[in-house]
Amino acid sequence: MNTVTTKTALDDRVEAGERISGKRLRAIFVGSAGNLVEWFDFYCYSAFALYFASSFFPKQDPTAQMMSTAGIFALGFFVRPIGGILFGHIGDRLGRKKALMTSVLLMCFGSLLIACAPTYATAGILSPCILLLARLLQGLSLGGEYGASATYLSEMADSKHRGFYTSFQYVTLIGGQLMALLLLLVLQRYLLDAEQLKAWGWRIPFVVGACLALLALRMRHDMPETQSFEAARKKAKPMGGLKQLAQHPKEVLLVVGLTMGGTLAFYVYTTYMQKFLRLSVGLTDAQTTAVSAASLLFAMCLQPLYGALSDRIGRRPLLVGFALLGTLFTVPLLTAIRNATGPWEAFLLIACAWIIVSGYTSINALVKAELFPASIRATGVGVPYAFAVSVFGGTAEYLALWFKSEQMESGFYWYATAVIACTLIVCWFMRDTSKQSQIDAEMKA
Repeated sequence: MNTVTTKTALDDRVEAGERISGKRLRAIFVGSAGNLVEWFDFYCYSAFALYFASSFFPKQDPTAQMMSTAGIFALGFFVRPIGGILFGHIGDRLGRKKALMTSVLLMCFGSLLIACAPTYATAGILSPCILLLARLLQGLSLGGEYGASATYLSEMADSKHRGFYTSFQYVTLIGGQLMALLLLLVLQRYLLDAEQLKAWGWRIPFVVGACLALLALRMRHDMPETQSFEAARKKAKPMGGLKQLAQHPKEVLLVVGLTMGGTLAFYVYTTYMQKFLRLSVGLTDAQTTAVSAASLLFAMCLQPLYGALSDRIGRRPLLVGFALLGTLFTVPLLTAIRNATGPWEAFLLIACAWIIVSGYTSINALVKAELFPASIRATGVGVPYAFAVSVFGGTAEYLALWFKSEQMESGFYWYATAVIACTLIVCWFMRDTSKQSQIDAEMKA
């Protein structure tokens, strides 16, 4: 009788564990899928800028047009700290789920606005103003998406595999840009010619993005809330807000220091690289899209590998490796890419860059989440990150194009190196969050 009872109890625990594991995996999948849609919507702007720039900024010089679109791209980043504050407040006060649902709905509206925006020939100065408004809305959305998504995935993942599971935030983040490039590639090669893309075809991805955002909203509606948030809410202590965030100055500075070099490197090899390959390397439009897409696919594959590695050796070694190698090899790599003789050589060099940068991208969101308690986690991750991204990530493309317009293109390489070197100092002296995780501490309490 005792044997049967013990066996039944064991079976019940195993079944319960399987249900929890399955629930956790489904939640991580849905959270990641929604993240992919958000970033697809956001990156369609960068991927299709070569085609719609002349519709909003009718100038003859292609570099000047790219600088105008890059300027609006940067302004979209400047409102991200506001989005981080707003959605961090929602995530910490009302729940991670509500923050994620609201952010994807706002992204949907921004994409629809771009899809329907009139051209300069039709509406004059109103045209770029509408484009700017749409990008500001999308910037607000992403300002909240990063912190809420990083918090949700970190809290839903189990301790032993947290690095692996949370790496899918950047798998889907990169995947969103890859989807935008693949859609561009399909339109370029099979459906539309260059004139049709410039005339009206550039609107297609924004319509697709708005529809996908509505689908993501429906999926997120069924997500469970995290146990960490529920436990923190039951304690009836103040949750979220800048006043509480101010009680964690060291952690805030750590997030800014980690993000500044990492986000600059990320945007150099993603959004700017497409323009770099076209304007500096001299590849054709089709070659540029193919190389960019292939390098992003390679980067996606690296993220879970690095995330799993961090579960074994810790987070800090990967961050130090990124910052050290980034400081040493940014100038040589960008110089070599500029002098590449063809698409294959350019791809291999960008792949080498991703081997370095993935040491940051795969785990940076998790490291930031592990720094803060649950009551302030969404705000703590989102706000300082959004500030650093707006200053160093959102301006990367514009600064690179400015250096190029001033005939000092290599000056940007040294600027990127200096920023990454600052991150190296932060990584060198920080603690390993996998060994002193606030998430694990709360689960044990």
